[in-house]
Amino acid sequence: MAGEIINRVTNSKLVTLDLEDYFPEGERILLDIQSWLYEGLILREQDFREIIKNHDWQQYKGKYVALTCSTDAIIPSWAYLLISVHLAPFAKIFVIGDLDLLENLIFQETIESIDIEPFKDMPVIIKGCADKYIPESAYALLTKRLLPKVSSLMFGEACSSVPLFKKKK
Repeated sequence: MAGEIINRVTNSKLVTLDLEDYFPEGERILLDIQSWLYEGLILREQDFREIIKNHDWQQYKGKYVALTCSTDAIIPSWAYLLISVHLAPFAKIFVIGDLDLLENLIFQETIESIDIEPFKDMPVIIKGCADKYIPESAYALLTKRLLPKVSSLMFGEACSSVPLFKKKK
């Protein structure tokens, strides 16, 4: 048949890797300690320790937590470490920083856990569109992991991909 339309993408060895398939489910929480400070600015050690002692740490079980202070207070390192001691048994992952830093760390761990052997010597497209938030750094980390294995690497969709890398023969 001379006019037959052939879908070359379907018939190719091309593999699409969608980071959304690896999206770690779980609630992300911003724990702002500003309210634990005297007038939102001064850390009084005795009061601070009392608040930490009485805080319900169980509420963070299995959750991702970004620990921050939204005021310009100077928080000594030991204060964040003391909170970390109480948070560690419950939170999946926690960081001292904002939700963007938390998401970057979550995806760093996720990408490091992806088995990339199935992509060995394959042409791979990293899917670019997602319904869930994927940090830009996740795509860069994934690219770094894939480069030594894949025969070629592209970004986007099979119908309109941007070539990134092709292994020399």
